[in-house]
Amino acid sequence: MGRSSRMFEIIQILRRARAPMPAHAIAKMLEVNKRTIYRDIVTLQSMRVPIDGEAGIGYVMRAGFDLPPLMFSAEEVEAIVVGLSLLGRTGDAGLQAAASQVTRKIADVLPNTTDRRIEGSPLHVSQWNAIPPPKVEYRVIRQAIRDERKLYLCYGDAELQLTERTVRPIALVYYVDNVMLAAWCEMRKDFRHFRVDRMHECHQIDSLFKGESEKLRIEWRARHELFSVS
Repeated sequence: MGRSSRMFEIIQILRRARAPMPAHAIAKMLEVNKRTIYRDIVTLQSMRVPIDGEAGIGYVMRAGFDLPPLMFSAEEVEAIVVGLSLLGRTGDAGLQAAASQVTRKIADVLPNTTDRRIEGSPLHVSQWNAIPPPKVEYRVIRQAIRDERKLYLCYGDAELQLTERTVRPIALVYYVDNVMLAAWCEMRKDFRHFRVDRMHECHQIDSLFKGESEKLRIEWRARHELFSVS
């Protein structure tokens, strides 16, 4: 890693840190020695990058510092290209459109040589997937998860029996052959997984569960291997 790239990474590390970062911790992350980090931080401070702290105590970045134009290594660009392309397999048109917008935004602020690695990448991802087309909109579900708003579902199980559910949506899980909504089901009084392709109707209702979703997700992650499909 060149010095300019390393100093950029130091800025990134300090921007993300929630507590003072000692030089030895930064050095371990970047696989260099502490003296190198000390020199780089002095250089950054001389360039008026607002880094506070000192050796033996740790360093912090003052709030409000804007990063320079984006810089990515070749492998980072390849990771972006492949990761965004894989969204094509989800069947979620909203995410695919957002991926195209993200690609354009990143390309707009990258140097021309790096921009070409995105537009003309030799890495290609098959768009094939075995996910059945849904009758409902993924966008509605994702919005409800973000807003912590309950959903009404008309849902068909594996035996094609329809039930009406009120659920607290907490996560979407994209598998190779289907997409699952993880939610707290008010009828079952427990977590349930709902295949999106089995939803005959899905809409938001005027009932929130503000402040509950993260706690529900923590419990769901701890128990998810025990879940069964409704």
